Formats: sequence, structure tokens, C-alpha cells
Amino acid sequence: MNQQVSKDVSSEILSEWVVEGMLDKKALDVVVMDLRGVKHAIADYFIICSGNSDTQIDAISESIEAQIHKRSKQNPWKREGQQNKEWILLDYIDVVAHVFNKEKRIFYGLEELWGDAKITRIEEN
Repeated sequence: MNQQVSKDVSSEILSEWVVEGMLDKKALDVVVMDLRGVKHAIADYFIICSGNSDTQIDAISESIEAQIHKRSKQNPWKREGQQNKEWILLDYIDVVAHVFNKEKRIFYGLEELWGDAKITRIEEN
């Protein structure tokens, strides 16, 4: 059974850990969407990135999970998309990580869908 996300870790800190997990595996076009000021938002943060291949998309999602588990012993509340490798979603309740292949990211356009969010683009190293 998955552990629930502990409330002793703020959504802000959790979002930073997600970004670190993404960058550890060379994720592309990392974007942090702060949804806290958006009416009817379903989470505090969406963190979105792209990968170049099924292997990289898998590695990024595994890195995010490892990064958060190492620091807080938390597992995602929900995981989706690990079979098709087009869009892996890791839901930590207040923070949702989206790992896309480039085509699906363009197709779904989450950045445009949640256009009222405060968007921060993370520079790759």
C-alpha cells in the first residue's frame, strides 16, 4: 500500500525535489506551474518535463520517485502511464509531476490549459 504524502513536507519543497529528480536525468524543458493562485486548481504545483525516449522518460520518473522517497519516505499517491511511456504522471496530491514525450506534451498543452498559473522555466545545466 502506498504511503500518503506527509503534510510535514510543504508542497513548495516537494516541487523542488521533483525538479531535482527531473534534472538528474537530463529532463528537457522543465516547467514549474504554481497553481496556488488559480481558482479551482486541483494541486498546488504541476511540474512538467519532456524526455527524448521511452528509456529516458522511465528514468526521469524513477528518479523523481527515488528523490522524494530518499528524503521523506513518501511514495506517489497515484501513478499513471508507465506502460505506454508517452505521459507518466506521478501524483503527490499537492504536487503532480508530468513526464512527457515531446509529441504528447505538445498535443495536451498543459501549459496553455492552465495559463493562469505562475510559470517558471527551469534552465538546464
